[in-house]
Amino acid sequence: MSTTRTLPNPIAPDFWVRPPAAIDADLAELLALDQPVFLPEPEVPADIPLPQGPGAWVVTHHDHILEVSKNPEIFSSADGVTILDAPPEFNEFFSSMIAMDDPRHARLRRLVSAGFTPRMLARLEGGVAEQAARIVDEICERGEVDFVVDVAARLPLVIVCDLMGIPASQLGFVFDQTNIILGGGDPEYVPEAHDILTEMLMAGQRLAELMHEVAAAKKGGDDDDLTSILVNAEVEGERLTESELASFFILLVVAGNETTRNAISWALTYLTENPDQRRIWSDAVVGPEPDPEVETRAVEEVVRLASPVTYMRRTATRDTELGGARIAAGDKVAMFYLAANRDPRVFDDPLRFDVRRDPNPHVGFGGPGPHFCLGAHLARREIKLMWRELFRRLPDIEAAGEPQLLLSSFIHGVKHLPARFTPTAPRPTS
Repeated sequence: MSTTRTLPNPIAPDFWVRPPAAIDADLAELLALDQPVFLPEPEVPADIPLPQGPGAWVVTHHDHILEVSKNPEIFSSADGVTILDAPPEFNEFFSSMIAMDDPRHARLRRLVSAGFTPRMLARLEGGVAEQAARIVDEICERGEVDFVVDVAARLPLVIVCDLMGIPASQLGFVFDQTNIILGGGDPEYVPEAHDILTEMLMAGQRLAELMHEVAAAKKGGDDDDLTSILVNAEVEGERLTESELASFFILLVVAGNETTRNAISWALTYLTENPDQRRIWSDAVVGPEPDPEVETRAVEEVVRLASPVTYMRRTATRDTELGGARIAAGDKVAMFYLAANRDPRVFDDPLRFDVRRDPNPHVGFGGPGPHFCLGAHLARREIKLMWRELFRRLPDIEAAGEPQLLLSSFIHGVKHLPARFTPTAPRPTS
């Protein structure tokens, strides 16, 4: 197996904190190749007790990612979804069912799907709209905010915690722990002098303990939150164990919070940079002729271009071939969704932000197959309703600077983004 070191390497976290034009130019170089390329992993710091991996196949073509996603028997999730070779217990603790193959994956997904039924999502929609309105109430008189911290991060966090029956008093605590777990390589969240793995494990354990406390209080009750459903109801004679419930909660607050907040945050940058597209989306919401179809397409375009989860790893279970590349059993395969969502073979003018783009077969929620994002419909609702409220009440909100990016190759994250708008009054209190 040969290693090509001269090509740009999106496995390295430093790749993702450069100017967007430099990132897109390098991704275009990788997309111009006919097949996946094997690239080295960043060196594991000496104080992190994990083995140094040889590298991974970087998959950027849209059709190749579809092929990997549809064939979980060849491309397994059980060895983890990030490049690092963490112990299986670590992967399952933080990744729950997304780091499993069938039949274990199918069992867990069947159990937790009770919380993502159309009925449950319809119940949540009113809550999403109300929470979006409350967020705008709290910032509307200020004129300037950190859009990530004050707006984008708050909505999905409140919704996920409400879904799971977590008390509102714990929101700040949950927010801090999720930042540590997904931002462990970023010194803002875990100082360089600290042991990253230990900090991540402690953050995960703190979230698990919170879930144990909430679940214990829900047993025997008749509340309609997801935790109550999962601890009191059986699906085909089965229930989640305490450890499975805690792991699922960690996955939900990390994935549901981090990814949706980044989509909402990137949207502000894209709308500020593309005032014509902003006008189209805004008119679809507050214009004389509302257009739900434009709203729907705009959300899909945000997810395509932002691709909040940059990549997912799979591991080859046997010798195989992908796009002409010979992949050996045990090799890591990294599906770079963000690159595939810029594939010129699939998307016309792929770097253009087009809120009317149709068709838009992006893989921003993962490729087709058993691991397609369970919370995709909820994420879409949150993005749509947050921006609907912003267009109605803060119509001139715009980015007042460049986004401060998360040091991570796994999450296309925005830590901070200054925003400004004309101050206005909150809703009248009844």
